[in-house]
Amino acid sequence: MSQKQEELALLPERHPTKDFFIADIFDNLPFKDDMASMEHPMFSLSKNRDLRQLEYVKGDIRITVAPSTYGLPTIFDKDVLLYCGSLLMDQINKGQIPPRTLRISSHDLLVATNRPTNGQGYQLLKKALDRLKGVSIKTNIKTNKREVTQAFGLIESYHIVESNRVKNRMIRLEITLSEWFYQSILGKEVLTINKDYFRLGKALERRLYEIARKHCGRSASWQIHLKGLKEKVGSTSSLVKFRYFIREITRTNYLPDYTIAIDAEDRVTFRNRETGALYVEVEDLPAIRPDTIKRGAQLVAEAGTGWDYEAIREQFTLQVMKGFRPDNIDGAFIGFVRKKVAATP
Repeated sequence: MSQKQEELALLPERHPTKDFFIADIFDNLPFKDDMASMEHPMFSLSKNRDLRQLEYVKGDIRITVAPSTYGLPTIFDKDVLLYCGSLLMDQINKGQIPPRTLRISSHDLLVATNRPTNGQGYQLLKKALDRLKGVSIKTNIKTNKREVTQAFGLIESYHIVESNRVKNRMIRLEITLSEWFYQSILGKEVLTINKDYFRLGKALERRLYEIARKHCGRSASWQIHLKGLKEKVGSTSSLVKFRYFIREITRTNYLPDYTIAIDAEDRVTFRNRETGALYVEVEDLPAIRPDTIKRGAQLVAEAGTGWDYEAIREQFTLQVMKGFRPDNIDGAFIGFVRKKVAATP
């Protein structure tokens, strides 16, 4: 399929000309998706109110998702978590420990996730918040090595400040994330996703992209049988209908980063669009503690030899990316900083 056809198949980019602040942040801030919900079906693929209770068991993993009167959260509602998680990861990668409560601009959220910013866009965001807060999840999936045994929502609470001058417009939005989701971010249990994910207009396409990103990842290809894929997707369609949906997606084949194919034996194969294409993941590298990062900055300031701290951090990161794996990453980093600042650049 040509690039022009591919662009037509995706939703339009609703905000091609972002304001300076948003463009500065989100053109350079990778979006992050938590690996637990990429691996297991926790969101409804229906755009209609879904009042089913979902039960998922795979090996030792158990998940129960019970809706509120608003229905199950949809995979499109997940945009809120992707946005919040990405902001938290940006702070973590800068050596900060972010709070569980975020104060954000709802307008920025809508623009960053390619949603409309009209009155309907704000109303849809409100409904998404209600579903994310109202859902009751029980699972034994651990995040950051912690297992939550009680039922929890995906967000604990939210608070909206609305405009008095413009109807159905939010000014500010305060969201407190669930401890379960927050711990997944602190534990860096996330993967970078393509921003064109937000241009996928069908729920199944979004779910397939998540699965491809989680399982194919950096590899050239990954294969799964159609029946196993249906289970992993969380589809309630019959196998015959699910096969039809997959074949339709293979016909257009415009998932970001990956192609998808199905053969006569119902084997579904995901392939990287570019041979050897790699994601550079900070979270794949050995983690340096926030207090170590702060100590490194202090050493640079005290030395006064003219070094830029971020340049030193970048040099050390490049060494780790090339395969340097010390027994004590924190000690190695401080040693690297001390050696650098002992002389002028």
